[in-house]
Amino acid sequence: MTDISDTSYQQRTSARRLILFSLLFIVLTAAGLYTVYDQFAGHNISFDTQLIAPQALAAVAALLLVYFISDGLRLHFTLRALGHRLSFLVIFRLVFINLFFSNVTPMATGGGFAQIWYLHRHGIPVGRATAATTIRTVLAVLFIFSLTPVFLLTLDAFDGQAITGDLGFALAIFILLYLGFFIVLLFRTRWLIGPLSSLLRLLNRWHLISDTRHKHWQFKARREMLRFSHSFSDYLRGRPLFVALSVLFTAVFLLSLFSFPALLIYSLGYDVNYVISLGLLVVTTFIMYFSPTPGASGISESVFGSFFNDILSGNHLILVIVSWRLVTIYLGMIVGLIVLQRELIRNRRTSG
Repeated sequence: MTDISDTSYQQRTSARRLILFSLLFIVLTAAGLYTVYDQFAGHNISFDTQLIAPQALAAVAALLLVYFISDGLRLHFTLRALGHRLSFLVIFRLVFINLFFSNVTPMATGGGFAQIWYLHRHGIPVGRATAATTIRTVLAVLFIFSLTPVFLLTLDAFDGQAITGDLGFALAIFILLYLGFFIVLLFRTRWLIGPLSSLLRLLNRWHLISDTRHKHWQFKARREMLRFSHSFSDYLRGRPLFVALSVLFTAVFLLSLFSFPALLIYSLGYDVNYVISLGLLVVTTFIMYFSPTPGASGISESVFGSFFNDILSGNHLILVIVSWRLVTIYLGMIVGLIVLQRELIRNRRTSG
């Protein structure tokens, strides 16, 4: 009875936390849009039917298809390189579940845990699932963090921006720390076992975890860290075709993601410079990585408005921001919530 009560309490707590983060996402998004409306759009906003013209909708739908499919394939081929294979249906369910969790939790932390949980439910060991999701993230980070300095230094749009002046040194430190952490995580995983064990001992000393749970977590943490280390080595030694395809589809995924603003702006009749639009969104995405808010809500809208202010007229700025977030985030979150509910219902029936 106690176990059932504890499980029920944990489920209620998780549900409350999820609802709280979801409300925070909505409030911060509204605050970000109002900031753009007040500071950059000149208190102008209007809908333009050019965005719902058949050719515009067809182009957005085609790019959206590439976006979702490449997102699934980059994980699929990462798993194949690690020696695992899941059905495409399972992979694409995970794409949407990840979109939901990563955007309602601070700094996208929930997305990683959700992916590991889901992969483990479908027979992938925790260490392997952790390796697959981490490698998937690292590949994207390497692309974004490598391109960000290039665009900051070469695009005229960033001349005079604080991010290339006063914040330049801090930016360099952030990039080095972030990449350094992932390099240690991937190539020197054993170095992290000591600090993690010390953290668990500290939690036990402060009576935040029991002696039994402390011993269990120490064993499990060491085991999964070693499994993760071996898994990454297996990825590098995996079939070269699968490794290459995981990198290729990461590039396709990011290119499709960064192309949405240019497509939306072009659909509104602007003569858009694709490279400039691409570069602005790469830097926007880089900043979003360090946003403490759920799904970078509030910050992403404000940064986008600041960067694209000189390209779009005031009445179109809010429209493009909402459309951009709708196709890249909101749609995926809605589908992810539906898929998650169906998974949880199926899980309850199986458990029952």
